[in-house]
Amino acid sequence: MTDIEKLQKIIDDSDNIVFFGGAGVSTESGIPDFRSVDGLYNMKYKYPPEQIVSRTFYYEKPEEFFRFYKDKLIIKNIKPNKAHIALAKLEKAGKLKAVVTQNIDGLHQLAGSVNVYELHGSTLRNYCEKCHKFYGIEAIERSDGVPMCDCGGRIKPDVVLYEEMLDDNCINGAVRAIADADTLIIGGTSLIVYPAAGFINYFRGRHLVVINRDATSADSMAELVIHDKIGEVLGALKI
Repeated sequence: MTDIEKLQKIIDDSDNIVFFGGAGVSTESGIPDFRSVDGLYNMKYKYPPEQIVSRTFYYEKPEEFFRFYKDKLIIKNIKPNKAHIALAKLEKAGKLKAVVTQNIDGLHQLAGSVNVYELHGSTLRNYCEKCHKFYGIEAIERSDGVPMCDCGGRIKPDVVLYEEMLDDNCINGAVRAIADADTLIIGGTSLIVYPAAGFINYFRGRHLVVINRDATSADSMAELVIHDKIGEVLGALKI
């Protein structure tokens, strides 16, 4: 039996699947990850990218923050890939109950997924720090320098920066979904970003599956491990 056939059997046998994913899910849509050889952390800037996307840097050097943010974190003309589409189909079929993602690109929703927990926020949501007015991604894209609201307040992307806490409601929903799942599929994530990576420890179900290009810390615990592109794997399923 091939790995795809094994995965198909697990999915057919499951009624409450949760998918936990990271940057590797979106790389097949042309979005760079952070830690690979070609990732954002290995690009050369005046400041290290991990410093730029911190709360301290955002408030101390907003012009530099938004220069990097608009250049590297807002990717135009992106579309969901086979992984996003397959997960949306699984949800529509009643098999997948939730997607827990570390990504901030909104591609799961664009593909049709509804119950999505975005642990690190989304570039598609932006708020004025003063009056709390909502702005779409266009307000950031079109701004000259630091984006400002009509009221004079600064518009802040609804993404979780380093030194910021994850949203409590999002955490609680994600943990509850994982704890209730009979199958957890971990895909496209190195499992080294905490606290998000620690959420998989709440899983108590029957089937743990890991689909990732490289080895992860969860491989030894998984019933099925597939080291391949997640889009190709999920795209091969019969849903």
